[in-house]
Amino acid sequence: MTETRRGDAGGGNTDRRDAAGGEWEYVYRPRWMKKAAWVAIGIVLVIHVTFGLLLNISYTGVNVDWFDKLSLIGVGVVICGVILFLTRARLRLGPAGVGVLNLVSERVFTWDEITGMEYPENWFCARLLFPSDEHIPVMAIQARDGDLAVTAMERFREFHQKYAPTES
Repeated sequence: MTETRRGDAGGGNTDRRDAAGGEWEYVYRPRWMKKAAWVAIGIVLVIHVTFGLLLNISYTGVNVDWFDKLSLIGVGVVICGVILFLTRARLRLGPAGVGVLNLVSERVFTWDEITGMEYPENWFCARLLFPSDEHIPVMAIQARDGDLAVTAMERFREFHQKYAPTES
């Protein structure tokens, strides 16, 4: 299995264009995961700011100054930054292939490398299938998105049927 790795440029119209200038015809981002990540970020920030400000409410035998308080709040900010990676999940489809962005980097696969996509029982997300029983998760397509995830799977199958090479 070969793959092309490239960074996500982010912002603007770059979401629909690949490095070679080709168009992506379909882009899918999960809805539920983005909402859940923002709720988690809110909770983490509230907890860390509250405990950071209340760190020296009573004397426990240890001197606590503002640097300690800011450090605890800073830890919360770092955790929130890590949680933000969950909002990046994306699936892109086009004539050039399939782009799968899970957490950090996007991997682009050509249609001749892919054998299909499935949603296995007891899994949290769909997975892209390759020859020799290989697969990678597609975090963008999750059952919690309901009909939107079903539509994304259907669109993948349409594109696969349209662009995948026919076997003779």
